[in-house]
Amino acid sequence: MATEENPVFQIQRVYLKDLSLEQPNSPAILLEQEQPSVDIQLGVEATPVADGIFEVAVTATVQTKIKDKTVFLVEAKQAGIFEIRNIPEDQMGPIMGIACPQIVYPYLRGNVADMITRAGFPPVHLAEINFQAMYEQQQAQVASAAPSPIITQ
Repeated sequence: MATEENPVFQIQRVYLKDLSLEQPNSPAILLEQEQPSVDIQLGVEATPVADGIFEVAVTATVQTKIKDKTVFLVEAKQAGIFEIRNIPEDQMGPIMGIACPQIVYPYLRGNVADMITRAGFPPVHLAEINFQAMYEQQQAQVASAAPSPIITQ
């Protein structure tokens, strides 16, 4: 058997691709005593970089508000470069949508908590994510959005 046919899954690098913090209403908002609301949005994207090399990125947007005013907004994108070769096509989706994000996400969680703490706020810890459930939900949405075949008699 040729060694080229052995499946390959390797992490080449994990890195912080983008990170921003905004405090548009400071310093006045810092004097508020009310507890802020927290909204967290997550996303996953996979991009081919070269033959057998893929970038998988997990993004997080954390926005806290008091009433209608933003206390802070953090946007972060943590990425990884993965070498993935000789994997059956039907397994590529789960690898890119589940396995790779599970590797990258802990780095994103740490960077977001660190940024918020360095900004002078109590840390916001992103919850553990079940990427398999997230991937399956996305697949179900794609399937339900696909047009139904028209049957004619």
